Amino acid sequence: MAKRQDIETTSAADDRSLPELDWLKDRAGELLAQAKSGGADEAEVALSASRALSVSARARQRESIEHEGDRNASITVYCDKRSGSASTTDLTPDGLQAALTQALTVARFTEADAFAGLADAEQMADGWPDLSLFHPWGLSANGALEMALALEAAALDHDPRIVQTEGATVASQDGVSVYGNSHGFIAGERASRQAISCQPLASAGSGMQREIAFSQARHADDLEDVAAIGRLGAERALARLGAKTPPTTTAPVLFTPRVARSLWSHLIGAISGGTLYRNASFLKDRIDETIAVDRLTLTQHPHRPRGLASAGFDGDGVATAERTLVEAGVLRGYLLSAYTARRLGLTSTGNAGGVFNLDVAPGVDDFDALVAGMGRGLVVTELMGQGVNLVNGDYSRGAAGFWVENGEIAYPVENATIAGNLADMYRNIEAFGSDVERGSALRTPSVLVGAMTIAGS
Repeated sequence: MAKRQDIETTSAADDRSLPELDWLKDRAGELLAQAKSGGADEAEVALSASRALSVSARARQRESIEHEGDRNASITVYCDKRSGSASTTDLTPDGLQAALTQALTVARFTEADAFAGLADAEQMADGWPDLSLFHPWGLSANGALEMALALEAAALDHDPRIVQTEGATVASQDGVSVYGNSHGFIAGERASRQAISCQPLASAGSGMQREIAFSQARHADDLEDVAAIGRLGAERALARLGAKTPPTTTAPVLFTPRVARSLWSHLIGAISGGTLYRNASFLKDRIDETIAVDRLTLTQHPHRPRGLASAGFDGDGVATAERTLVEAGVLRGYLLSAYTARRLGLTSTGNAGGVFNLDVAPGVDDFDALVAGMGRGLVVTELMGQGVNLVNGDYSRGAAGFWVENGEIAYPVENATIAGNLADMYRNIEAFGSDVERGSALRTPSVLVGAMTIAGS
């Protein structure tokens, strides 16, 4: 439960506030044994604990300090293909037993599902490299506040038109988690995540624009410099002053890395098992078919050291593996859990819970070269709305960014809408940039898509 309090010197990385990994594994083993004794054919449990420190500064003074600690356990039992699930924040023996009793009760009243159950025992993960995910920062609230104040000051002092911010935040989180099932598989991981962010507001005349800059990493040493993040946020806000509505036309659209991620998130959704077995994907039954330009290659890297989405096993305990999802424009694989694989008559791909570190192969041109090659079109730096239909691929979203004329940025843009179809957009990619942003679980360069509909004035 989060709470605000006065500044103190407790470190966010004080290990005493987290249970030991072995302790959680023992609780998982006990709970699985109790599930078997209670009549379950199979069972799986997940236990986790985390603690976090978040400090925000605004108007050059402390705005908030939050300490947060969570504990959670969930259990699913399978009885004659009927499943029941329950969760609790009480990790005491009585709390866990109460959750198990509830799960067993639920299972007695649910309909049987022929596809329910654990992943196959032979697919359980059996060893993986050290992923180097646990790097406690050792940051006190006082130290975090000093960083947050410096972060905001870097934005405010960059230009007098940066009149205020909506806050500068420094956050640190450590956690421990365990998954186990009645195949005898019990494994866990300790992980950290650090982040800094700033949201400056720029003002000129009657216009005001807001932007954001942030950095996140497993290890604090991998974060971008505080002053650099503050200045970047300020530069982004200043660049948007004087924004206008673009003309309504058909023209190329250049997605910068932070919005290009959404293009691949839509693709991930379209090749994920839940979407596929519900017949809600425009990419169903397209394995080994060309779905995009031959420049597009997407690869998964679950064992990347310090990766933001690295894991040795998925949410079913199945081993994760390096995979090529799209190779030179050809779809090579789906993202399947044990359940969704059975629904499709296929085998789990070790992707229960999603994709684990996705890389989009970069091109050779830097951002300026991509802009120069556009001629006339729209650079998108922000997307709004949820106008994407994965059933047929229809795409329509609000956008902001910059208008390009004669291969140069002419003016900032707001109140635009871009529209097309994802299938066409993937096939009409004209270029990838060399400007990959590394501080994400989904690493992508800028993406230039030709001939989209742009609606404006």
